[in-house]
Amino acid sequence: MSRPRRRGRDVHGVLLLDKPQGVSSNDVLQKVKRIFNANRAGHTGALDPLATGMLPICLGEATKFSQYLLDSDKRYRVIARLGERTDTSDADGNIVQTRPVSFSQADLDSVLESFRGDTLQVPSMFSALKHQGRPLYEYARQGIVIEREPRPITVYELQFIRWQDNELELEIHCSKGTYIRTIIDDLGEKLGCGAHVIMLRRVQVARYPYERMVTLEQLNTLLAEATEAGISLETQLDPLLLPMDSPASDFPEVNIPPAVADFFRQGQPVQASNAPAHGLVRVSEGEARKFIGMAEIADDGRLAPRRLVVEYQD
Repeated sequence: MSRPRRRGRDVHGVLLLDKPQGVSSNDVLQKVKRIFNANRAGHTGALDPLATGMLPICLGEATKFSQYLLDSDKRYRVIARLGERTDTSDADGNIVQTRPVSFSQADLDSVLESFRGDTLQVPSMFSALKHQGRPLYEYARQGIVIEREPRPITVYELQFIRWQDNELELEIHCSKGTYIRTIIDDLGEKLGCGAHVIMLRRVQVARYPYERMVTLEQLNTLLAEATEAGISLETQLDPLLLPMDSPASDFPEVNIPPAVADFFRQGQPVQASNAPAHGLVRVSEGEARKFIGMAEIADDGRLAPRRLVVEYQD
């Protein structure tokens, strides 16, 4: 049976998009996919329409390894409006309560300290978490409240930036699954005045460098230049991509020779002399250390393939 014809290019890697405000993560994903003329694309960890900043977009075979970014920690810069609580915990919602701002700096310092370290967080009803197959925000829009279990989160760092009038600015480094809107809403309740997010920017995902982010405007400019000059997308745009295995960069690498790699590509467990005792590893081939997939160390010490890079032949 012949392989079905794929639409778009076989382009593989991770683009660090600087997501603009006011659009959904899926909207910008589709725009990037069209600009690169990629046959496959997916994002890792959606940002709210209000939020801006780092949105890693995986193209081609990199989509297979995007799950490892979902488990990574994140860093955000956030500005909260004090004295007003909204139904969505951000500026896109409706104000449901207004209260005076009357706490002291000492009160603020004490409340901020309560969010640092390991805590439990009850997710917002306006989140994409699923209940009976539907995201919670769909229930919330119908006025239905679903009981949510508290989930463990870790705030590695919560840095106070400024407090001016009714605005509070913070920088938060946190674990996966942490809702910044919920932190701000909970903080406002602890301070007795209410609060909601008016600005949210993700400045880091895992160890990806901030300076490698690009905007949609920059991508469209490069695309227009390539079209006008007759330059290929591969030459003009692909240098912006980070390696397809970068989502799994925190896992140890195991290098195997080409003869062994042939068996690994066929889904067979293989021996490797330099493998750790257990866990997931990135597998590379030969002196060029070409990434070929992820493996788990089996009980007998062999590399058991878990996700493989597929090389299409046209």
